[in-house]
Amino acid sequence: MKDLSRREVIVLGSTAAAAIMVSPTMAFAEAKPAKALLEKFTGGKSIATGKIKLEMPEIAENGNTVPLTFTVESPMTEKDYVKRVIIIAEGNPRAEVATFNFSHLSGVAKASSRMRLAKTQNVVAVAELSDGTFYMAKTEVKVTIGGCGG
Repeated sequence: MKDLSRREVIVLGSTAAAAIMVSPTMAFAEAKPAKALLEKFTGGKSIATGKIKLEMPEIAENGNTVPLTFTVESPMTEKDYVKRVIIIAEGNPRAEVATFNFSHLSGVAKASSRMRLAKTQNVVAVAELSDGTFYMAKTEVKVTIGGCGG
């Protein structure tokens, strides 16, 4: 194998950097559109509204750390419980934020976390219940820089 000169290494590095800047989606090869994620999560079944409550700030002054809390109404019994909840940020390069798994032993279907939002966008929470039904909640979060609208 030939040793590369300093100049050749610089040229190769510059070429690679230019390729990434020209095609930034290469860095997000795993990204899936929100619609495709919903389709995969639900298996194409219809999604109703209700039963799930998504709490997020209307305006996020810092998109790097946006709090979220969701709660799903369910008795959480052996026969009637929440199986999982997916959180999707429609405008992020990688739309799938998190998936939370539950069982009837969880007691309550509730979780809190923080997420990163690239820009103002809709955040969607979809819950799958043990009977195979799906419920969705959606909220728009405005991401501002220094609280100056946006």
